[in-house]
Amino acid sequence: MTMENKDIVERALAKLIETGDIDTLEPLLRADFVHHRPDSTSRTRAEWLAAARPVPMADMQVEIRHMLAAGDHVVMYSKRRLPGAGPGIAVVDIWRFEDGLIAEGWEIIEPVAQAAANFGWWKSRASP
Repeated sequence: MTMENKDIVERALAKLIETGDIDTLEPLLRADFVHHRPDSTSRTRAEWLAAARPVPMADMQVEIRHMLAAGDHVVMYSKRRLPGAGPGIAVVDIWRFEDGLIAEGWEIIEPVAQAAANFGWWKSRASP
């Protein structure tokens, strides 16, 4: 299933970028899909799709840097940017599959311009 899951992610991303329509992903998500993000703004399938709909996917340039598949998980690291919008974002997506569908997704997004500053996050902590 490892390669099949990786193929599903690759095809889904290609179709998403081609059409710009986040709803093309809905049939790939289990009804009980759970989305995890540090800010916890979208947890369910419906919440995640609604949060992603305003993103101009068709205009986005996506450069997949790494895609790894092991067991029921696919991990993708990509850089994404909108034309004329600066250096863009770095994104790590982790997808867990169950019965041929995406059951869970984890997403970390970091603005590329802030990456160096975020490396020293612990330096801002006050000493005890």
